[in-house]
Amino acid sequence: MTYHGKIFFVLLATLIAACTSCTKDPPPEEEEGLKITGISIPSSLSVAPGGEITITGQGFAVNDIIEFVLVSNAGSNWTATVSFVTAQTATFSLPAGISSGSYRLTVKRGTESMVIGTLTINVIAGTTIPDKPGMTVKGIVFCDGEGVPGVVVSDGYEVTVTDGDGIYYLPSAKQNKFVFISIPGNYEVATSDNIPQFFKRLAGGTTVEQHDFSLVQSDNSKHVVIPMADWHLANRNDDLTQFSTGFLPDVNATIAGYTSAGTKVYGVPLGDMTWDLYWYANNFSIPQYLAEMKKVNCPMFNVMGNHDNDPYIAGDIEAEAPFREIIGPTYYSFNLGSVHYVVLDNVQYINSGASHGVVGERNYYDIVSYAQTTWLTRDLAAITDKNTPVVIFMHTPLYGNPSLDAGGNPVSNVVLNNGSTLLSIVDDFSEVHFVSGHTHINYTVESEAVTEHNTAAVCATWWWTGKTGYAGNQICKDGSPGGYGVWEVDGSDIRWSYKSIGYAQDYQFRSYDLNTVYITAAAFAPNSTDEALAEYAGVYASPNQVNDVMINIWGYDSQWTVEVTEEGTPLAVERITAKDPLHIISYEAKRLNVGAVPTSSFVTGNTSHMFLVRASSPTSTLEITVTDRFGNAYTETMTRPKEFTWSMH
Repeated sequence: MTYHGKIFFVLLATLIAACTSCTKDPPPEEEEGLKITGISIPSSLSVAPGGEITITGQGFAVNDIIEFVLVSNAGSNWTATVSFVTAQTATFSLPAGISSGSYRLTVKRGTESMVIGTLTINVIAGTTIPDKPGMTVKGIVFCDGEGVPGVVVSDGYEVTVTDGDGIYYLPSAKQNKFVFISIPGNYEVATSDNIPQFFKRLAGGTTVEQHDFSLVQSDNSKHVVIPMADWHLANRNDDLTQFSTGFLPDVNATIAGYTSAGTKVYGVPLGDMTWDLYWYANNFSIPQYLAEMKKVNCPMFNVMGNHDNDPYIAGDIEAEAPFREIIGPTYYSFNLGSVHYVVLDNVQYINSGASHGVVGERNYYDIVSYAQTTWLTRDLAAITDKNTPVVIFMHTPLYGNPSLDAGGNPVSNVVLNNGSTLLSIVDDFSEVHFVSGHTHINYTVESEAVTEHNTAAVCATWWWTGKTGYAGNQICKDGSPGGYGVWEVDGSDIRWSYKSIGYAQDYQFRSYDLNTVYITAAAFAPNSTDEALAEYAGVYASPNQVNDVMINIWGYDSQWTVEVTEEGTPLAVERITAKDPLHIISYEAKRLNVGAVPTSSFVTGNTSHMFLVRASSPTSTLEITVTDRFGNAYTETMTRPKEFTWSMH
């Protein structure tokens, strides 16, 4: 064999060996299951009973079974049969007897099945409503395709009630640009961005408009409402960080605690969710608020505050346009179980000097407009049982912060400009609660059948005390921790409490050993002076060595009791008006320490939910028991001396 022949043989052998050592990849095995691709299902559909539904997807077949499983109850399910297909779609009829709700859809063919998505279904009545002379807005309120009688419908001026077939008519001038229903008890409506869609926007003009409303049956006779006042989100003072790491996990844990037990929960932001001064400077206004609000895990009934107006616009209706366009109506009502809830807009925004590109004075009147009082009179007239509890949410308070008279009794006056008119409208009802915010403090005012609950702020002192480098706490102007209300409702029984952010539900008071409360610049504002700090520290600028102990009870009302014993001996308890020293060192001292003048609206104010006892010894142990009006007891074993620090509880 020649040299070249040997080379050829070696190469041939090498190639043969290489080929025989290789194996061709086997063809991919057939995937098991249905081959349906390109599926597209709308998020929601309004369908009449027996109506057809068409969804997009390639690979459906006639006689495929579509199973509907209710998301909230996997035991409730219905089926439909695909009756028509194209290369891109499948069509089937809405199953008989199915109710409105959110469903997980599964396609089945023989023994094979495939989950194809989730669909929210509104079962509509599909009723053609004739016009009536003089009636410019009409419609039907329905549930599962049947009209619901007795539902209150309004355009913010006129109020009517659906007839036996669920049909309504309104002679609306369309001034308010909305038509809305007062959601009846034990029903809900769909939400969009956490906002219940109880309203429809009117096109305006003289053309007759039809607007229908879909209800979903939901037993909310037992429910929880969470009033959340004064968020003041503005992208400053580390507010978004404090909001997302403090408030959000806290309130969502509260919500989860109830929903996991089967109790419905609803939120009520009480106004000033934004801060008009920073709408344009920090690019944070209603749309940015909405993005944060959606992170709260329950439906939200919003209340408008003075800071939720456009600061470039003078005039109330015009300045509230962004709120109306993005959130919805500024006043309305709804029912949960046996309770009637009302939302009012009691801020008339003036904003003198405002123009495009110029922030005005942001001044306002706290008043309920004539249009609203007229509407409210008509709305409440639809409630025939005057024993129905009525809860009215609004931003600014009806009554002022109570003081104490010479006998130690609380005294408070109506501060809302037309508050007496508001009180006269609810005079027929046996139980009325006003729930307000605005003040960044807690207080309760009781007057016969009417009680006002002024609720302290989510942002506490406008997010200052929790800002990086400050006190590391969240303290409101009255010493209450930043927090929100929790209202538990069972039938007509209403129980309320205040929930402090970052603390257990049973944290309802804070005690001070006044022997240790001595506010000096050296201790709390080393870059300032005792003289500057004394202006804010007041009596706490001097040492107290008479063994006084002060107790701040943020949710206190006349039905609470306070008991203190010193090593078994009861001590006399006196209700007083005083300033909370923790807030002084957390806000005023910290601002002085960085060379700033504390903002007058933010400084510590007098509060009458303070109590004083005098011990016999500076080192004795006190047992403190505070019991609320519902019989819940909260206790502290107070070992003295008790340290006075920014982190004290």
